[in-house]
Amino acid sequence: MRYNNYINGQWKEPSNGEYTLNRNPHNQEDALGEFPVSTVEDAREAVAAAKKAFPAWKRLSFQQRAAYLQKAADILKANLQEVGRDLTLEEGKTLAEGIGETQRAISILEYYAAEARQPLGDVIPSANAETFLYTTRVPVGPIGLITPWNFPIAIPVWKMAPALIYGNTIVIKPADITPKSVYHVMKAFDEAGIPAGVVNCVFGRGSVVGAEIVENSDIKAISFTGSNQVGLQIQEQATAKGKKVQLEMGGKNPLIVLADADVEKAVEIAVNGAFKSTGQKCTATSRVIVEEGIYEAFSNRLVERTKELKVGNPLDGDVFMGPAASKAQRDGVLEMIEAGKQEATLLCGGEAPADEALAAGFYVQPTIFGDVSRDARIAREEIFGPVIALFKVKNYEEAINMANDTEYGLSSSICTNNLTLAQRFIDDIEAGIVHVNSETAGAEPQVPFGGCKNSSTGSREQGKTAIEFYTQVKTVYMDRM
Repeated sequence: MRYNNYINGQWKEPSNGEYTLNRNPHNQEDALGEFPVSTVEDAREAVAAAKKAFPAWKRLSFQQRAAYLQKAADILKANLQEVGRDLTLEEGKTLAEGIGETQRAISILEYYAAEARQPLGDVIPSANAETFLYTTRVPVGPIGLITPWNFPIAIPVWKMAPALIYGNTIVIKPADITPKSVYHVMKAFDEAGIPAGVVNCVFGRGSVVGAEIVENSDIKAISFTGSNQVGLQIQEQATAKGKKVQLEMGGKNPLIVLADADVEKAVEIAVNGAFKSTGQKCTATSRVIVEEGIYEAFSNRLVERTKELKVGNPLDGDVFMGPAASKAQRDGVLEMIEAGKQEATLLCGGEAPADEALAAGFYVQPTIFGDVSRDARIAREEIFGPVIALFKVKNYEEAINMANDTEYGLSSSICTNNLTLAQRFIDDIEAGIVHVNSETAGAEPQVPFGGCKNSSTGSREQGKTAIEFYTQVKTVYMDRM
């Protein structure tokens, strides 16, 4: 089946007539449809549509805009199983995770639809008794959204929903290896009857479509999730043109396991945080820092538990971990694993599975390294795959020092029954998200999401803090004549 761009309320072929196959990472011979390889002209048409639709859209009441978000949520909910399965087919996470991510997108739409009934702005006492002094918020304008492949429906929606409810129009460029998930979102908005030009989607390469969205003067803000290399390039280009920029990028997330922790529970926290979604999460656990008193017991059980995990077709109900999302992604993970073999001790995994049934897919075994030095590549670089680097430390002080010894600061966790040390960890860790006795991955839609250091720039995503990026404050002094 052939799919098209969604521009100005219509499904439109790319101007060059070019399409590319969307392939299943479990079996690269399985084509999931054809999607546009769009041009600069297509992106410009989408931006023009968003610009034209903006004045009327921002004049609608919050409740009127919310109605479209709620209708889109209802449509996705009615098709939950189909959308979740399509997500699994194109991205590779398990079916339970694909359906769960789709449900998360629905929840985000419902959350921001409900924001239409929340207070907006403040009344502030003026020095002049005759002056009514207050603030309100106004939309930014047409916004460009550039989204990644690892959460191909949740991340697009957590950008789209707040942008729309606060009165902005959007042009989205989804990841080119997972286009169908965003197609389902656009289809839902189309069926919900959203006015033409309010939402626009242009499929294609980031170097073409994304670059035009960043450079186009009619786009007033850019929200990007992806690699640090691309993100920082976008930031430089967009800020030079005076645009607002929001970046969510990499992570090298630590899990500290103290000697008083329940070993079995801590192992499950590590396994789930590191290996679900094939480790392809910016919040995935990649460094596990264990106090020496339980290091051997923890390490042995972690390896044992990891060897029990079933890797295979993500549609099968008993599979824990599916393939990497693409050949390039799989090859990059294997290259980092090879570097790890030169730097540390391989405890398990370390290669593609030998199962012939998986040979047509982009699979890699869940992998654990011990005896890792702080300066090793696998200790410092984001791998974005199912790889754990294990470290042994003497005490909490050494653990927190090691946890903070990274350029990233997205998510973090500690396993302990010591409330004093748990609170110290909350205060000491240099990360935007902190877990106590739960995995580093996972975020609820009603709370802020984002990190510090080189993990994020700009204001937080999700929750009530999303209003900071998608609006501007207007201060009003009102006096009598």
